[in-house]
Amino acid sequence: MEFFANTNIQFYIAAYLIGSIPFGLILAKQFAGINIKEEGSKSIGATNVLRVVKQSNPALAKKLGIATVLLDALKGMVVLFAAMSAGVSTETLWAVAVLSILGHCYSIYLGLEGGKGVATGLGVLLVLIPIPTIIGTAVWAFCAKVLKVSSISSLLGLIALLIAALFLSDSLGVGSYSPLYIITFIIFYKHIPNIIRLIKGEEGKVA
Repeated sequence: MEFFANTNIQFYIAAYLIGSIPFGLILAKQFAGINIKEEGSKSIGATNVLRVVKQSNPALAKKLGIATVLLDALKGMVVLFAAMSAGVSTETLWAVAVLSILGHCYSIYLGLEGGKGVATGLGVLLVLIPIPTIIGTAVWAFCAKVLKVSSISSLLGLIALLIAALFLSDSLGVGSYSPLYIITFIIFYKHIPNIIRLIKGEEGKVA
């Protein structure tokens, strides 16, 4: 029990459990009566919510898509802000960030299935490295407008964020860029099916 009394451990557990909450699935079921785990790409993220719900209710789809992005981003940010208030180390904050993303991508509530980690990653990185994240978000927004392909836009935005962080952030305050490399790897790994579809020319666009 002494193990669970450790403040860092408590935040690690909270980060994973809160990160695991599948807001996209909950919102689509509650407001559209649709199980997005059984339709579209079967992802719990905003893109699948938008794509699937749009087939029956375009106006609702946009609202649920935006709500999913915001809630997925906030679930990582909330734990980070709480951890900051508790005065934990920067190393602990980065561990919280990684665990929040892992929770979203491998949700304990969905049998270790989940989304691709983009919105949750956006939230935690906006807190920890705001300027590189804003740059990455700008690149994502531009690519999304021009290419209209969610996956490639997200990955290009992430690459831009990583490059900006290497130039603008002093080793993330922990003497290493490892946490950011881990986050980048997780998100790219979850996008492997999308990358394969991109190579085959089969990846769908978001209108």
